[in-house]
Amino acid sequence: MVDNATGGGCALPDAARMRSVPACLNGAVTNVWTPRVGGDASTVDDVGELGVLRSVLAVVEPAAADVGPGDDAAVLTTSTGRTVVTTDSMVLGLDWRDDWSSPQDVGVKVIAQNLADVVAMGARPTGVVVALAAEGATRVDWLVDLTRGMADELRRAGVGSFGGDLSGAPDGTVAIAVTALGDLPAGREPLLRANARVGESIIVSDVLGRSHAGLLVLLGEAAPSEGAGTATQECVGWHRAPRPRYAGDEAAAAGVRCAMDVSDGLMLDAARIARASSVRLDFDGEALRAMARPLEPVVGDRALECVLSGGEEHALLATSPEGRVPAGWHVVGRVEDGRGVTLDGEPAQAEGWTHFGAR
Repeated sequence: MVDNATGGGCALPDAARMRSVPACLNGAVTNVWTPRVGGDASTVDDVGELGVLRSVLAVVEPAAADVGPGDDAAVLTTSTGRTVVTTDSMVLGLDWRDDWSSPQDVGVKVIAQNLADVVAMGARPTGVVVALAAEGATRVDWLVDLTRGMADELRRAGVGSFGGDLSGAPDGTVAIAVTALGDLPAGREPLLRANARVGESIIVSDVLGRSHAGLLVLLGEAAPSEGAGTATQECVGWHRAPRPRYAGDEAAAAGVRCAMDVSDGLMLDAARIARASSVRLDFDGEALRAMARPLEPVVGDRALECVLSGGEEHALLATSPEGRVPAGWHVVGRVEDGRGVTLDGEPAQAEGWTHFGAR
């Protein structure tokens, strides 16, 4: 998530970085994709900056712009005069591992986490700018597949790229930073964390917990039960390459004025809304346990933990006027007088992901 104070993510523990995920877990998780380094393929050092740019620009569609890729900067005409801007990044070893995620997965994920933030503000995405820093040994075909993943998710959202920047990096380093832009439709106010009001319903646009469940599988901290192959594949797939519903228009049509992207964990992100709005968000334990049950064959008794504190979900967490719930959304609680976050009226720990410890 992008929050001018905190960024989203799910860092890999140091010990985990040294382990390789099994090639197959219950027949559901397999790893076959273009390696990032090694082999006989051309590298960034072999073809140079212009060669890389020719390769990657050939697979991504330009966004609608007065001036697009090719000059020092893009020139845009906005439809409403109100532009939403966000940025987020992914770093090799912190946000993905080469033995866990294909380059296409990484491309999908870095785009999805940025577009989800634009949508959470009530805006419609218009395009992205991408900055990539990679070591010279990085294979060009890996970068092309990375770009294909980005292009695929941009296409799913109906937008393209305004351009970006390519830079070298020290050995072992790959970092991707995306800036996403969107327009607020005429007459629509941004959806703000400070706009939750007592009496509103707490709603989420999708089920939660899949990404963290997938992470636990990849870390070897979960042992999926026999017959859980499909559920395991879904969870690992969501962690590698989430495909959120960009549901900002649905929220606005239901009168939602407060929303945010669930990227750092439900309880932690809810605490941010509670603090900004000076209210208490009281969650319905049974609603959340029902959301956790399908995860039990994958992660056992850690299923509820995945729903409460798992990051990188990229569903929308919102509050809506009572009785106005968009189709397909889930009611998970109610906004009450008070402060903080509670579960069935009892104080709940605001657990989730932060980069530097402080919440």
